[in-house]
Amino acid sequence: MQRLRPLSEEECYLRCYGWVGSTDDAVRVLDPRTDGADEGARILADRMRRAYERRISRAEAEAA
Repeated sequence: MQRLRPLSEEECYLRCYGWVGSTDDAVRVLDPRTDGADEGARILADRMRRAYERRISRAEAEAA
């Protein structure tokens, strides 16, 4: 592939690591217990967390 022009260091960094400082493109993890989620979301999050913990425990037991 032939480049039309050389890239600056800043352009290379942005292509590799993305736009730094942009909150629109960032992934945020919300805690439903503290981020104002309704009761249904809190219950669902708790069920998902417990199911995930059980799955991890089974995988660890099988690996041992």
